[in-house]
Amino acid sequence: MLRYTLSRLQSLILSLIVASIVIFATVEVVPGDPASFMLGMNAQPDTIAALREQLGLDVPLWQRYLHWATGLLGGDFGTSYTYRTPISEMIGDRLWISLPLAIYALTLSTLIAFPAGILAATRRGSATDVGVMGITQLGVAIPNFWFAMLMVLVFAINLRWFSAGGFPGWEDPLLAMKALTLPAIALALPQASILARVMRSALLDTLSEDYVRTARAKGLTRRQTLWRHALRNALIPVLTIIGLQFSFLMAGAIIIENVFFLPGLGRLVFQAISQRDLIVVESVVMLLVFAVIIVNFAVDIAYAIVDPRLRGNR
Repeated sequence: MLRYTLSRLQSLILSLIVASIVIFATVEVVPGDPASFMLGMNAQPDTIAALREQLGLDVPLWQRYLHWATGLLGGDFGTSYTYRTPISEMIGDRLWISLPLAIYALTLSTLIAFPAGILAATRRGSATDVGVMGITQLGVAIPNFWFAMLMVLVFAINLRWFSAGGFPGWEDPLLAMKALTLPAIALALPQASILARVMRSALLDTLSEDYVRTARAKGLTRRQTLWRHALRNALIPVLTIIGLQFSFLMAGAIIIENVFFLPGLGRLVFQAISQRDLIVVESVVMLLVFAVIIVNFAVDIAYAIVDPRLRGNR
């Protein structure tokens, strides 16, 4: 197990190094100069040059990358070009919205998908199976931003059960969770549809294995066989999807955050791009990539826990 973990850790570190280079290079080659954007079209060349020097944009790219990367290692994300405030503070304020939203949505997705997938698999070919798969197909097909706007129209404008957007802060946790409920549902339902279909497919494959039939032949009931043998072995592809979903919910919630006017990381990236605040874009995207890689690392470790055979293959 230790050898397997160290192998995964080595891959994690290499992935982070490559990701930092790709992110920095990709953002830096985007057309447009932050100093020129900040000063406007009528700015004088010497004024632009002075601002570029002040922002550290006049040094070679490789030096700027090294300064940025070494700062990340020490927890220093740099200073925003536009707001002149530490990016770590900007991220910290918004992370307490995006992270709970992602966890909330992933929890809802899992709570919906597991029973639906298991129910469909255990009743294969029945009307229940067809109904569950039909609903999940609809959930996959509907864009989450359209579903989000529909929920705002129904539950916020017509029924007035929830607010249409904004975030009141965490002074009142119940009010904060209520503000995150509609965005979390909008994010969770498409993901729950995907996860339920994967759960059903993986469980059906597992139920057809020889050891499952052997367990039934030894006298175990269908329910005992399902919970003791089939379900655990069906979790490996499901864990993969859950890991990818959490990564998506953290990094891909920019549209939902804008629909509900949530000041999270996605909205911060959107604003930074529009303002050419490149260092904010680089730092936030790197943080999100770090979260993706860490989640994938945790999923790999979970693989080894669920299926001990993987430990001997590393």
